[in-house]
Amino acid sequence: MAIENNNVVALNYKLHTVEANGEKAFVEETTTENPLTFLYGVGMMLPKFEENIAELNIGDKTSFTLEPNDAYGEKDDRAIAQLPADMFKETGLPPVGEVLPLQDNEGNQFRAVVVEVTPEAVIADLNHPMAGKTLNFDVEILAVRPATEEELAHGHAHGIDGESGH
Repeated sequence: MAIENNNVVALNYKLHTVEANGEKAFVEETTTENPLTFLYGVGMMLPKFEENIAELNIGDKTSFTLEPNDAYGEKDDRAIAQLPADMFKETGLPPVGEVLPLQDNEGNQFRAVVVEVTPEAVIADLNHPMAGKTLNFDVEILAVRPATEEELAHGHAHGIDGESGH
């Protein structure tokens, strides 16, 4: 069965970033025991990621590269927030590199990486961690099946077999 909209897809991938000198740096990979499983064609994945696996079948393998504009965008130097140090009175000042869970006034949750800590403020980068990065994927399709009515109603996959809970 070829991948198309409203299919549940399970795949393994290995992700590398492509550095300026052309060398690849390993980021992460899935395993057959814990594959990436998602509902194809509903906006859960990067559009160009889906475009590169469209029409593939179980057992197919592919490799592709996504430039920053087709992935998480370029890094925005203005996406830096200065959080008052007194926000961290109860928990203590976070170290540089820590990922902070944040929420905006509308309740949207996002993460920021601490890039600097001063006695007055915690400076956090609000860019996606993969912003500005060229991404290289090696992918193997493990399973493809039509989504259940419940999955379509919920807008996400319920596991490789359609039976997994939330």
